Amino acid sequence: MTSPAPYRLPEAPGIGRLIDRGQPLAFTFDGRRLEGFVGDTLASALLANGERLVGRSFKYHRPRGIVGLGSEEMNALVGIGRGPAHEPNLQATGIELHDGLAAVSQNRWPSLAFDIGQLNDLFSRFIPGGFYYKTFKWPKSFWHHLYEPLIRRAAGLGRAPTGRDPSRYEQIRVDCDVLVVGGGQSGIAAAAAAAGPAPG
Repeated sequence: MTSPAPYRLPEAPGIGRLIDRGQPLAFTFDGRRLEGFVGDTLASALLANGERLVGRSFKYHRPRGIVGLGSEEMNALVGIGRGPAHEPNLQATGIELHDGLAAVSQNRWPSLAFDIGQLNDLFSRFIPGGFYYKTFKWPKSFWHHLYEPLIRRAAGLGRAPTGRDPSRYEQIRVDCDVLVVGGGQSGIAAAAAAAGPAPG
């Protein structure tokens, strides 16, 4: 939820020294256009724009904000990019802001501000910490046909892209059945044995 209040700290010695306020950048979060600066992370730019709600919890869709500074951040997981280039479940604290960056919140429907999963709060007294889902045992057929499908649909984080990755990489993964390392007598013998007919 965006606020017009200026949440970015004023310029002062030692404050935001890695941020270049002379180079503004535009980015989007859930389709809303926001602004940051060169040197911002996505997390710092979101906070500077007054965005306190950045996601929903894994199980109960409770509101989550940014609580960490780096790799220890456990709440602010977002998706970056569009279409086949979309990458889910990235920590907003580790994403360097760039012009045109498109970020989306995750684990919410239909929107981050109004998520239907908030209905879980109405039943919070019945689902305390450590609640075990397989207490939904009766009737037995309901587990496989009703309870489990609903729980699986409600839980989860970002969605993986379905299209082909458009990026090109320096390194690729190549699978093989046999890999011979070395060209000495043992390596040549191993390669010859591998290339020969399969044992009867």
